[in-house]
Amino acid sequence: MFDAHVHIIDPRFPLIENEGFIPAAFTIADYRERMRAFEVQGGAVVSASFQGYDTEFLRTAIAELGPGWVGVVNLPHDTTDEDIAELDRAGVRALRFNLKRAAGDIAELTMQAVRAYEVAGWHVELYIDGSMLASLEPVITKLPALTVDHLGMSDDCLPYLLDLVDRGARVKASGFGRVSMNIPATLRRIHAINPEALMFGSDLPGTRAGRPFRDEDVRLIADALGTDLYRVFEDNARACYRLPARDRGADPAPTQPLPQIERKDPPTLRLNTADLQLDTDELPATPWKPRSIHKWHR
Repeated sequence: MFDAHVHIIDPRFPLIENEGFIPAAFTIADYRERMRAFEVQGGAVVSASFQGYDTEFLRTAIAELGPGWVGVVNLPHDTTDEDIAELDRAGVRALRFNLKRAAGDIAELTMQAVRAYEVAGWHVELYIDGSMLASLEPVITKLPALTVDHLGMSDDCLPYLLDLVDRGARVKASGFGRVSMNIPATLRRIHAINPEALMFGSDLPGTRAGRPFRDEDVRLIADALGTDLYRVFEDNARACYRLPARDRGADPAPTQPLPQIERKDPPTLRLNTADLQLDTDELPATPWKPRSIHKWHR
């Protein structure tokens, strides 16, 4: 499993009050204990609004979590190309624009996104309510690569979100305690349009969510999408964050070819219909009806 959306709240680093809120600590040890039932092989640590532009906590978390972990960062507009390149070497792979809890200059955000993509290949991760997506179309269409957090939060403008998916945007299957929508139906619609779009995220610790991540959320995704789960739980995110695909090894019991049977008798010979000498006048007359043909569309 690759957890594409995790918040680490390390008391060793300062926090910024946001709308009167400061979260409780949620350390790497807390995360590992909470997810011990799952085989987590990597993930993305996402900077939250209460961590501001701090990059030290993010660098530390990536280093301590180890191989397979990357970061998503908030940055000021005057961040230099050299700083972006250095953060990329430390494991940062994306910019986060939090338009749910913070305002920002849209023109500056767009220019920053384009520059980060050109310098380091970063995409943008957008935390936004679905009701705002359509109003930001002039900006969104200029972003080189985009991921939308938490299924877009609501059914508002779901058709527009699906249009973004059709154009290559990715969507995090995360934060189910934050959303107001039919989650299974939304998962199926996104996955049907682009099987490479959905990425699982626990959204732990779920600060200010209606409820935090539950183990049953994994079952909900599995029930909604059937057998095509490696993509959602691992492959799509690894590709998005420019990590190598995980080698799962060969099938331990691959299908074996059928044994060849040595024939003792000569094979049945094909007969020509002229050799059968049938008297067709003696056959009963049976009306012939063509079968209807159904065309199936995906």
